[in-house]
Amino acid sequence: MSNRFSIFAIPVTVTVALILLPIGTTHAQLIVPEDPSDQSTVVYPADYFAEYRPVSANDMLSRIPGISLALRGSSGGRGLGSGEGEVLINGQRITGKSNEGRNQLNRISADQVDYIEIIRGTSEELDIRSGGQVVNVVLLDLPSRSNTTVEVQAKQLRDGTTDAGGQASISGQAGDFNYLFNVEADPRYRASESREFSYDPGGKLVEFRREDRTRDESEFQISTNLGYQLEKSVVQLNALYETRGDTPSDTFREIYDLEDGELQIQSEDNNSERTNWEIGGDYEYAFNSGGKFRFLFIVNDRDFQFTRNRFNVVNGAEEQNLFLDNYGRDRERIGRTSYTWNIDDAQGVELGIEGAQTIRDSDLRMGLDIAGTPSPAYGNLVPVTIDNSGSSVEELRYETFAVHNWQINTRMALESSVIVETSTIEQSGDVSNSRDFNFVRPKLDYRFDITPTLQLRACIEKDVSQLSFSDFSASVDGSDEDQNTQAGNPEIKQEQSWRYELNLEQRLPNDIGVVNAQFWYRDVEDHIDKVDVSTSPDDLRSARGNIGDGERYGLNLDISTKLGMLGLPNALLNTGIRLRDSEFTDPFLGIKRRQRNNGRWQANMGFRHDITSYGLTYGLNYSASSNGSTGRKEYDIIDIEERKDSPYLSAYLEKKAFGNLTFRFESRNITENEYCRTRTRFVGATAAGIVEEIEDYCNGNGMELAFRVRTTF
Repeated sequence: MSNRFSIFAIPVTVTVALILLPIGTTHAQLIVPEDPSDQSTVVYPADYFAEYRPVSANDMLSRIPGISLALRGSSGGRGLGSGEGEVLINGQRITGKSNEGRNQLNRISADQVDYIEIIRGTSEELDIRSGGQVVNVVLLDLPSRSNTTVEVQAKQLRDGTTDAGGQASISGQAGDFNYLFNVEADPRYRASESREFSYDPGGKLVEFRREDRTRDESEFQISTNLGYQLEKSVVQLNALYETRGDTPSDTFREIYDLEDGELQIQSEDNNSERTNWEIGGDYEYAFNSGGKFRFLFIVNDRDFQFTRNRFNVVNGAEEQNLFLDNYGRDRERIGRTSYTWNIDDAQGVELGIEGAQTIRDSDLRMGLDIAGTPSPAYGNLVPVTIDNSGSSVEELRYETFAVHNWQINTRMALESSVIVETSTIEQSGDVSNSRDFNFVRPKLDYRFDITPTLQLRACIEKDVSQLSFSDFSASVDGSDEDQNTQAGNPEIKQEQSWRYELNLEQRLPNDIGVVNAQFWYRDVEDHIDKVDVSTSPDDLRSARGNIGDGERYGLNLDISTKLGMLGLPNALLNTGIRLRDSEFTDPFLGIKRRQRNNGRWQANMGFRHDITSYGLTYGLNYSASSNGSTGRKEYDIIDIEERKDSPYLSAYLEKKAFGNLTFRFESRNITENEYCRTRTRFVGATAAGIVEEIEDYCNGNGMELAFRVRTTF
């Protein structure tokens, strides 16, 4: 076995060995489903978790073997129809993006939970559309209940700064009305340190940079979730408002020119503001015939503004040489309606339509210390014209869909669906452009319960990616000091792929653990990466765009097991490996290469142990990624970057005391993980192969200590 696999081989080997040991029984028992033929659902009652004294629904989920599989969803999906990795509450989706079901888990008190379901299949009754798993948290059905949760937290960072925050939530039920109100102040202060060594083509060190950066940021959020149960219908409404307003960021930079023996000092005075609000809702009506009508909607609005001011420090005085102001606003409105009915006891059909409007407004201004007329609106510097810097991009998308659920027999189920999508994308402002798109997106999900504990899942789907509208126009380049801005591309279009997945899951006896293996393959069309948008050979530029067809594939192996056979009945070990590869043709060099920022492997391990007699819990989390020849490279028009990561380790200790108080101490980034890269710059285009310099750069936040106190009443 090669060295690159040794990091994750040890935890997996150990875990497999543990699984093969004699299996003991556990004292907590699962609920047997009312329908014995339903082998796809695992139910955990509230008393399963009683000895752990959980505070929240999230605390309960963390004790379930293999729960990460259910919460591992896909990203980048379009619309409201996907259900992979979803969290339901009382069988209902919370229709939101910033304020969705998973975000509610810490806000729901454990004593309000009746039971938790892990649903390993599809269901038209619960509006589940997934080739994976779904978590359904079912609350106690009482005439009246109320609960308050309060949490305070503080953390200390590498520069000695202590940052504090907290949250409070009230939830409950009054008859047919249920509610949850939450306020939160999230401390997000950051202090990082970076260093960069620059070498000439011969390997001689020519420049050294050191940088200290602080960001004094806190996020404030208010959210609510409301629901009302009528005789034949359910109404849900949720809303969220959050802000990171007026966030200052300071940078101090030293640049040593080792050839000339000169020291240059720079400082930056930057500021950012962000706000986001969202409203979502869900209405469901059940007809006497058994049919069901549903309507879902989301409306959100997000805006941000980033201002960057860079100065050369000469004899203690600041001389500004760069001004950047980047503004963006994203708005989204989505509505979806559908009707579901059963053909017979084994088959159900859903027909519906969805419409969405997405708008992004953006503006970028830059001022430089060059010859010309300064402007107060540009930091008293000279305005510089930036191509495609101010624009508005709007997408109108409509789709019709049909879904067919078929319970073939007690052990097999098949879901088939087709979506017909039409959309128009228009860009106005500095660039005027309009394009129409049409897609047909079929999907097949097959589930076979080979035994009550062994399940096979297979999926074939045509997938269309959701474009990031920030790619359409110019924006700030935050990763390269030598390039203040990066170009936009009004011709970028959606990436398409055929997705093939095969999943095998074994649930071990007596709820001791779960073993899951997944193979996946993507046949990709119009892959999005960096493309050449240069206006001339003397003005080389790149932007995100479509580079052509290719493929991605990989294997995921997850093992989650309790350690009762080792005398640790309340210990849980989770290990996971991600093996992946890809192949695309690079547009700059014409060579076959992997996808940008796509390393060949990633490994993680998590351990937790509950000492219930003392109300004590401790644990750790570890992760590592591939580097070197199996790591991640990014090819661009004037440079090549190789990214490197070091292992990440965190540990925590949690104690329940004084009745209903939970104290948690956590040490994050114990290994002082850093983001590192090696960037090779070229004279002119990368394809010419003439190296100008090689930069070795690393940035890290250091270790962080955190303390939290949580209670419910």
